[in-house]
Amino acid sequence: MSADDTAADAAAPTSEERHENARQHVVAVDADDEEQDTVNRLDAHTGDGIRHRAFTTLVFDGDGNILLAQRAPDKRLWGTWWDGTVASHPVQGQTQEEATRQRLDEELGISPDQYDDLRVTDRFEYKRYFENAGVEHEVCAVLKVTLDDLSLNPDEEEVAGVMWVPYERLHEHPEWYRQLRLCPWFEIAMRRDFE
Repeated sequence: MSADDTAADAAAPTSEERHENARQHVVAVDADDEEQDTVNRLDAHTGDGIRHRAFTTLVFDGDGNILLAQRAPDKRLWGTWWDGTVASHPVQGQTQEEATRQRLDEELGISPDQYDDLRVTDRFEYKRYFENAGVEHEVCAVLKVTLDDLSLNPDEEEVAGVMWVPYERLHEHPEWYRQLRLCPWFEIAMRRDFE
């Protein structure tokens, strides 16, 4: 191996540095969701994690059904688990509503002209580890929206599958849906919704 090869290997990024999340930042917050700083997204989701701002958005059809979206298999955390419906992080200066509109469009092809009732309904802090791959430590806003037009165009890099499920029945009879591994933030949001 030449000296140039050795230098190139030393400069090559590690697998974590190559991960897309290492090129993004999230907003670190205190327990009251007050902004503290921006931090690297990968750093926020590894080790013991860094508490940061997030959201989960529950999409409904007007008949009591919620749209569950299965996370793509190559997601670092909770790949192939079912979410209700999108979850992500606003960037610095972006509201939860703006971030939701962006992710609904990017992940599911849902445009703002398909709904007019997007609203924040709850907020909670949680921390969960995923196998040995990482951690979520988030102050998570819950948003809800009801679609007037149910047209979807899922991005396969983000969403592996979608299904409409009766929301109240999912909450009341989790044993009927045991085959669905639900993301922890969605389970918390749903439980709090029915308290």
